[in-house]
Amino acid sequence: MLMEGTAMEEIIQVHDLTKKYRLYAKPSDRLKEALGFSKKKRYTEKYALKDVSFEVRKGECVGIIGVNGSGKSTLLKIITGVLNQTSGEVKVNGRISALLELGAGFNMEYTGLENVFLNGAMLGFSDREIEGRLEEILSFADIGDYVYQPVKTYSSGMFVRLAFALAINIDPEILVVDEALSVGDVFFQAKCYHKFEEFKERGKTILFVSHDLSSVSKYCDRVILLHKGVKLDEGAPKEMVDEYKQLLVSQEPVRKDESDTEGTVFTLKTVHDHFFLNPKALEYGTKQAEFTDIIVLDENGLATNTIRKGSRFTIKLSVCFHEDVKEPILAYTFKNIRGTELTGTNTLFESAPEIDGSAGRSCTVSFSQIMSLQGGEYLLSFGCTGYRDGEFTVFHRLYDACNVTVVSDRNTVGFFDMNAEVKVE
Repeated sequence: MLMEGTAMEEIIQVHDLTKKYRLYAKPSDRLKEALGFSKKKRYTEKYALKDVSFEVRKGECVGIIGVNGSGKSTLLKIITGVLNQTSGEVKVNGRISALLELGAGFNMEYTGLENVFLNGAMLGFSDREIEGRLEEILSFADIGDYVYQPVKTYSSGMFVRLAFALAINIDPEILVVDEALSVGDVFFQAKCYHKFEEFKERGKTILFVSHDLSSVSKYCDRVILLHKGVKLDEGAPKEMVDEYKQLLVSQEPVRKDESDTEGTVFTLKTVHDHFFLNPKALEYGTKQAEFTDIIVLDENGLATNTIRKGSRFTIKLSVCFHEDVKEPILAYTFKNIRGTELTGTNTLFESAPEIDGSAGRSCTVSFSQIMSLQGGEYLLSFGCTGYRDGEFTVFHRLYDACNVTVVSDRNTVGFFDMNAEVKVE
């Protein structure tokens, strides 16, 4: 890995990065090749990463997402110098601090305090410099006298507390985090995310791997999507999360630029006055079942994209089954304009009567509820899923199919109104 100290906007540069492993059927094959006893190729090659390129600019929070085995952790290990690449180049222009898998960089026989000084030395700090930061590190970790015990006695939560406290208090220019925060308790996670926001405000750079898509949407400025070791796409968190969700159900992602073309414009058979669908909604699925009508009705039963806060409204979904579908599930989800899922439900969660998914049949499902979202703009997504040949299948999914404007004359804190009743005595 090449380290440079010159200031530049691109603080991390990755060019044509490849990591290749040799897989042997049995240990003796590896030994024979190492000793030169065999001219025959006794291994298969496995690419963890292949020709991955991207840049990260100073002050960005960049997320890296992908299904298991996509190469996320391998990429971070190469960037942080834990692994060497097979080919390609990585340039890092600044002090980097990493929180990788649990316990990485810790000596299990040393105490927590000894590990703080050990890791500090590995990062180029003197004992005096670490002593100057020690109070902040221990205060953030908040593990009490356990800091004097061997880390092999620590719980996973204590591990991550100490590791994160160290990572953020050495004043890094780049913070790299790989899923580790999912181990801590809810209060510690909240403290860590608050620190994320503080880092961003100070112009620090964050490289963030997580399966928590809400956090990715909230904190990241840009997201890189990896799949089977290849960079599949990169862009705004909302679009990348939508593509990732398609990969989760083994669908080939429909990218936004592809869905913007005339040939993929989304339409339904039924059109309603005063209710508008998004013709560029992201649409995918096997289409054994297909939406034929979607509509939002206000408290008076009128089709509309505007709902008054506190009123009852209804979402009606109609679907046609082209082939037999076992136990179909119809769903809706509200998201904010950044793509964070706020609420939603489906016929399975609501224990709705079983839907007959026989080929040739149609059905309409109505979800009726009180609008408790704060005043503002929201996006609605819909899905029809179920099982086919024993496998969970997405038959028809529509992301951001329509907008809903919530009109309110009284908002509270956050996304929802808890409809509190206040008494003063």
